[in-house]
Amino acid sequence: MTGGEHLARFRTLLATRMGWTFADADLPHLGQELAARAAARGLDAGAYLDRLGAGGWREEISTIAEDLTITETYFFRHGEQFRALADTVLPERIAARAERRALRLLSVGSSSGEEAYTLAIIARTAAPGPDWIVSVLGLDANPAMLRKAAGACYSGWSLRETPDEVRQRWFRPRDGGHEVLPEIRELVRFRQYNVADEDAALWRPDLYDVIFCRNLLMYLTPATAAALVRRMTRALAPGGYLFLGHTDSLGSRPDGLEPQHDHGTFYYRRPPAAPAAGPAPAAPRRDPAPGPPAAPPAAAADRIRALLHAERFADALDLAEAALTDHPARPDLLLYGVLLAQAGRLDDAEITARRLLDRDGLDADAHHLLAVCLEGGAAVDVAIGHYRLAAYLDPAFAMPRVRLGLLARRRGDHRTALTELDRAVDLLRGESDDRLAMFGGGFGRIALSHLCRTEIDACGSRR
Repeated sequence: MTGGEHLARFRTLLATRMGWTFADADLPHLGQELAARAAARGLDAGAYLDRLGAGGWREEISTIAEDLTITETYFFRHGEQFRALADTVLPERIAARAERRALRLLSVGSSSGEEAYTLAIIARTAAPGPDWIVSVLGLDANPAMLRKAAGACYSGWSLRETPDEVRQRWFRPRDGGHEVLPEIRELVRFRQYNVADEDAALWRPDLYDVIFCRNLLMYLTPATAAALVRRMTRALAPGGYLFLGHTDSLGSRPDGLEPQHDHGTFYYRRPPAAPAAGPAPAAPRRDPAPGPPAAPPAAAADRIRALLHAERFADALDLAEAALTDHPARPDLLLYGVLLAQAGRLDDAEITARRLLDRDGLDADAHHLLAVCLEGGAAVDVAIGHYRLAAYLDPAFAMPRVRLGLLARRRGDHRTALTELDRAVDLLRGESDDRLAMFGGGFGRIALSHLCRTEIDACGSRR
């Protein structure tokens, strides 16, 4: 067996045993890991892979996890999610748990513990009184990170986003660092867990009020990620909440969950249990909600799209405006907004995008169009938020991943750029021709894929 075959087998075994997936850019690092671990065990590569593939050998799996997992984290990371947790989620869960007076939270992929302790601080602060029980469980595959989490002492850099009042209330100096106070530490426990493993007790139905699983799904094989999402959904209490990372998405209508959006962030809720059967109260009378705009007559719509695909943007816009004049109640607003943006009329395009979002806030294409307008108007940070929403709402949508990758590369954030551009390359293979024509900026599928790969090469390896 050749070195390349050994590496391919190692990659497959890591997917099978741990649920991890690795991009082609990661292969040099993966090859170094295989060579190092085989040498450490006194085996050649083939014998080492045979032993790893036989099952068991948990200490070796733990060592690999220590070597290969990405561990960078800090307290209150992505503060908008914790603000949503404190202001929206926990008050609702506290009301739901008033009889039990208990909150149970889970951090999946907790790394060195900052996320789990942040959850405990916020939940302890939100709890109505000292008689409430707050329990936080942190899960991670990396034993070295779990040991650090158990020590609960962190550098100032780990607290860089921590509000001053929180730092003063819940930490104390120790050995030049900051130690989490015992009254928070006693709320949190940590456990080594491989997300590829089943565990009936861990994932009991209706167990958790809140689950955080941020920036983990993107490193898992599709089958492992899907299985983990099913477990988390099942383990949420009715009315419980799931928070994912900015790079992860379940789409706008995931099975068993409802998308939520406030505090500038996106997360998910398991619908509350239906109330007991009984006489239904009379529903308040409401005017019918406006539906999505109907398309212009088929012939005009087809001609506009044909002109768009032919990159005759000015002619397409003229025809779209004529159709809008002839049929003002039936415009294809998305197509019209795209053509306005192509013509450089970003203010008009932005107004159109916001009209679309007023009618359907879960419209991924409208969020992407708005982001294009905002980016062109130099509101780049706000644009990034809408690109992320577009990617959340439609995980198969390649174009927001392209833009997020290019913007991250421009800012020197190579890790994010690699993640987004890798995903964009995969998604571009299945991107619809209409979306490429509308949002590709005149580039086709091959040209966009080449652009992404060029930027990936310029960034270097992720790990």
